[in-house]
Amino acid sequence: MGYNTKQKEQITALLRSANGVHMTADDIVSRLSENGISVGKSTVYRQLEKLVEQGVVRRFFVEEGVSACYQFIGEDGGCREHYHLKCSVCGKLLHVECEYLDEVSTHILRHHGFVISNEKTVLYGICENCR
Repeated sequence: MGYNTKQKEQITALLRSANGVHMTADDIVSRLSENGISVGKSTVYRQLEKLVEQGVVRRFFVEEGVSACYQFIGEDGGCREHYHLKCSVCGKLLHVECEYLDEVSTHILRHHGFVISNEKTVLYGICENCR
């Protein structure tokens, strides 16, 4: 097993244990470091890119100018398409599966010929805790 393979396994294990929480490359470096595992940020990015290409990890661009977030979705790609709500106060990112938003998406397709990318759709507001 090569050095990068071991690091890839460590990164995958960390994302898997995050239970669907999005993590940036900095978060991953920090969490691994807390566990006594030293991995450079460029190595983390390289391994994340491989995991994204393999369909094991999904990359999210939540805000322009802010680092991408990554989420483990599994070898079977089992994470279903959903929308995202981002709190402008605390930064929390919520996953939302909503029939009403699906209807809006269908309306936009039928009446405007435009397909919405759920994984890239983020609605901004204030979460219940910050309200």
